Amino acid sequence: MIKTNLSAYGNSVGRIIALYGGKNDIVSARKLFEELPLRGVDTYNSIIIAYSRKESPFEVLGLYNQMIKEDVRPDSSTFTVALKACVSLMDLKMGEEIWRKAVELGYGNDVFVGSSMLNLYVKCGKMNEAMVAFEKMQRKDLVCWSSMINGLVFNGQPREAVDAYKRMKKEGIDADEVVMMGLIQACADLGDSRFGLSVHGYSIRRHLNLDVKVQTSLVDMYAKTGHLDLASHVFKNMSRINIVTWGALISGFAQNGLAGSTLELLMEMQSCGFEPDSVSLVSALLACAQIGFLKLGKSIHGYTVRRFDFNLVLGTSVIDMYSKCGVPSCARALFDQMQSRDLISWNVIIASYGIHGHGEEALSLFLQMIETMVKPDHSTFASLLSALSHSGLVEEGRYWFDLMVSKYKIQPTEKHYACMVDLLARAGEVEEALKIVDSMSTEPGLAVWVALLSGCHNHKKFSIGEKVAKKVLKLNPDDLGIHALVSNFFAMEQKWEEVAGVRKTMRKSGMKKVPGYSVVEVNGELHAFIMEDKSHNQYEDIVYVLKKLYLEMRAISSWLQGHMEEHEEHDPLSTAAQYAPTYYLKIRL
Repeated sequence: MIKTNLSAYGNSVGRIIALYGGKNDIVSARKLFEELPLRGVDTYNSIIIAYSRKESPFEVLGLYNQMIKEDVRPDSSTFTVALKACVSLMDLKMGEEIWRKAVELGYGNDVFVGSSMLNLYVKCGKMNEAMVAFEKMQRKDLVCWSSMINGLVFNGQPREAVDAYKRMKKEGIDADEVVMMGLIQACADLGDSRFGLSVHGYSIRRHLNLDVKVQTSLVDMYAKTGHLDLASHVFKNMSRINIVTWGALISGFAQNGLAGSTLELLMEMQSCGFEPDSVSLVSALLACAQIGFLKLGKSIHGYTVRRFDFNLVLGTSVIDMYSKCGVPSCARALFDQMQSRDLISWNVIIASYGIHGHGEEALSLFLQMIETMVKPDHSTFASLLSALSHSGLVEEGRYWFDLMVSKYKIQPTEKHYACMVDLLARAGEVEEALKIVDSMSTEPGLAVWVALLSGCHNHKKFSIGEKVAKKVLKLNPDDLGIHALVSNFFAMEQKWEEVAGVRKTMRKSGMKKVPGYSVVEVNGELHAFIMEDKSHNQYEDIVYVLKKLYLEMRAISSWLQGHMEEHEEHDPLSTAAQYAPTYYLKIRL
């Protein structure tokens, strides 16, 4: 063909370029393309598609622009492949320019071009523009519906994704595996296990190919909606399992508070030859935080530093673990070492000081965060208000609660109200706390009323407390501790009939108090202690040491009190200051 003049063969040259491209010989394809004196749309499409298959979006768009300059009229294939290149580069500006050209040349209603533009809007997060383009399409195929449904899920609109699926069904289009995967994710985000079961059943009835991706999505959905038995069932019946599947199951157990099972699954995964990834390690750190397993948490920290780039997600998880395992100093040291911090990492460290009762430090960190131009969100203020509540910083709590609404335009949720009510009620400002409850735009939940009742109980505010106690009972709490609080309040007020009524309700419902217990880690082993439990194998030794410590503290206390009484008539304050350091030193020893 070269010897007998290439240009004489017309479209056949385009087919040879396509053959070279199909054989992954892009160099020969491009050389042949450049040798042609005249190039038509078929020739351009052949070389553009060849570069598209090699995932070379810059070359695709360069050839498209060259084509326009040479006044070669693009067709449906040209526009479709060029828009696909824009998706790869997330280049919305170029994509919209190509789309305008397509509309100008009469391809505005072409289903392939339209679905490509729709996909670009979706991938760039422009869901409003995507919806407008979608509604204008005269013909919508499965690919268009799939792009729209998955785009809505990806951009945090799961309810709209489900509605789109229902519309698709009404138009008589059956879903495929890609649509099912998007719907399963939507169910997980909505916490709608009922619809999730329906989607799963539909997939089975339609004999859809439930590959590892779809089945992993099912494991994730069931785990996130609390159906761990179903998640485990799907997991165990999978013919092929990858690291993502393991991560989904482990994460589900961790998020549902089953720390022991989480750590067991992590070990089982390793025994099956899988190395933990960042998802499973974050779940393991969460499990360690839940049960205070500091030694294992430290080991996981070391493992992540040796094996992974210590990114924001892992770093924040380690900080949270140290905080909840009672080592806030390590949490702060790690936080200070982080090269970059996002809003979540700031929220975690602020909450860390809050749970340990260091409200002033939490406020100091909050102010530092604002100075770094990180904008606080509702979680930040919840952590801050909780910290101020635990530290009794009433004025600071009032100030920042008001500023949250007026300056940062964050509407208080029940958690924020509960923190403020708790803060005021602890300080005895029960009347003000009640005003805040009355100002709520939604019906106050149990947490708000219990916080108020606790304040009424502690500060003997009987008139308000009685109304609050009755309100709490109307909400039918299944927590025995809350019933005990109500009973104790009525007893303090000497309302014996009400006390009897509460106790009768408790007996009638068959409620049993789940005993609280303390867990102490010693040499990597967890020891649990329940009140009046004598089953520990070192019980006698523990009692002996506790009695010895008690007697020593009594002796030191008596000695200190005697010396203080002897000198208090001269200067009681200086006497206390003189002997207090000695007292504390002996206690520490």
